[in-house]
Amino acid sequence: MTKKWLASTWPLPALLVWLLAWVIFAGLARLLPWWLALLVAGSFSTAASLCGPNWWRRLIIAAGFPLSFLVLSASQLPAWGWLLPLALLLLIYPLNAWRDAPVFPTPLNALKGLAEVVQLPGQALVLDAGCGMGDGLRALRSALPHVRLNGLEWSWPLAIASALRCPWARVRRGDIWLADWSGYQLVYLFQRPESMGRAAVKAATEMQPGSWLVSLDFQLPGVEATACLQGNSRHKVWIYAIPLDDAERS
Repeated sequence: MTKKWLASTWPLPALLVWLLAWVIFAGLARLLPWWLALLVAGSFSTAASLCGPNWWRRLIIAAGFPLSFLVLSASQLPAWGWLLPLALLLLIYPLNAWRDAPVFPTPLNALKGLAEVVQLPGQALVLDAGCGMGDGLRALRSALPHVRLNGLEWSWPLAIASALRCPWARVRRGDIWLADWSGYQLVYLFQRPESMGRAAVKAATEMQPGSWLVSLDFQLPGVEATACLQGNSRHKVWIYAIPLDDAERS
């Protein structure tokens, strides 16, 4: 499903996801405990919501099945069952990842022109740090078709979704801040502004001279960018050569 189709046929995508979630729940409830069937069906609706074109539609897609279940089962649901919708949220977006970026996808053409600046050798190792559902990996593949792409994502449902969408990339579940960046010729980030100081320190201490750090939208604090790409979308792409300028890095 493309986002253009999702937008043009609304609310059909939401209705379709809700229906499929109920079908999954009804089928699994015959084989599994009801709470496990609910968790699987709710995980499906939450993961499917990430394809929505904007946040309020994603929320509607994700919340439809759990809310309808709660309404229909209110009289029979044990008290702890009301915590399951929160468990679904934590499954997709764990607490220790809340300080980093929410699930904002990288537009496919946002990195167009990157190869003209970074000029990586063939088969260079490139990391999408926090790859979500794989949109950043797809954008990197479009901009740098000759490199070996790796994705790292803390949420295991998102890591699975990314691996399925990007079978040509090596996707792993892990903490981007604990992973070693030293083996990559380029690391790509689409994080929050608050995370960029941490990214600057990690890049300066781990990445090898001649490698690159690339950030969508948000700059490294106190560091002058080597280049900035803009015009391919509403986003800016900030490009930093390693080593970073210690005289300017705060």
